[in-house]
Amino acid sequence: MTKKAYFASPLFSEMELMYNQYLVRKIREIYPELELYVPQEQMEINDKSAYADSIMIAKMDTDQLVSSQFMIAILDGVSIDVGVATEIGVAYQAGIPIIGLYTDSRQQGATNQKKLDALQAIAESQFSYVNLYTVGIIKTKGSIVNSTEDLLESMKYYC
Repeated sequence: MTKKAYFASPLFSEMELMYNQYLVRKIREIYPELELYVPQEQMEINDKSAYADSIMIAKMDTDQLVSSQFMIAILDGVSIDVGVATEIGVAYQAGIPIIGLYTDSRQQGATNQKKLDALQAIAESQFSYVNLYTVGIIKTKGSIVNSTEDLLESMKYYC
């Protein structure tokens, strides 16, 4: 039986689109048998020079998400993308496992005493912030990894 996965990621800037293409290509090279749904590849709803209304977008993406065996969620950015966070909630409610990818380099240095001391000063945190509710939802049914290599390795469990 072919496994199906949903790729949730922000897709609005050149940087986001290019990163998604890079990562999706790597996933497809390693897991060629995996059917990977990537919203940015769905031009009928994501060609930003054309028109798709909110119901069309919600229906197509949600139908694909709930028919998937697992979800990959890109968590990077100033905050977790609103659409990705929504997709995480849908996956959680549907009982679909989620692998979150969070590569923010500011999570490094957790043993550096100066960084730890800076947490006591207002507005001096050297660490990134990610919404703990969303993290908890992901960890309840899946995991969060911090590198492409770890993502690709953890996918073995679901493929």
